[in-house]
Amino acid sequence: MFAEFLISLVYAFGYLGLFAASVIGSASVILPVPIFLLIFVAGGLLNPLAVGIIAGIGSAIGELTAYAVGFGSRKLLGKKKKKKPAKAEGASEWFRRAETWMHKRGGFVVILIFAATPLPDDVIGIICGGIKYDIKKFFIACLLGKIILSLGIAYAGFYGAQWILSYLGL
Repeated sequence: MFAEFLISLVYAFGYLGLFAASVIGSASVILPVPIFLLIFVAGGLLNPLAVGIIAGIGSAIGELTAYAVGFGSRKLLGKKKKKKPAKAEGASEWFRRAETWMHKRGGFVVILIFAATPLPDDVIGIICGGIKYDIKKFFIACLLGKIILSLGIAYAGFYGAQWILSYLGL
């Protein structure tokens, strides 16, 4: 039902619908939304270069939701610290380790790799928000990765649709 709604956005509004569907699809934290299928189909129907760029921008904007969840959870855990210091210390220890891990591995590159692949980038977004990673750097890395991923999927849809049509003799 939700996938049909996203497809109807693209069908009714073209590139603008694709942008909206990409934002909505990427804004769902942890819950999987079939945005890859939508980009694949749109790449076969519309200009794949435009589809990849527009879907990438929309997806990067949608990923800011995961960042906001992490940022908000950090604030919530900070408030709990006053009431229950033992549990809050465990949470702040987790954030400290996550921050060390991100700095050691090169946070920008980690975000870029997760955004450019089907890896669960929502988790990275939550971590980045929780450790207060620079939101500009997060967005730029996410934007580059999502455009790369979306371009690959859109061109796969373009050439895949051409192959299927030629195979069927249409």
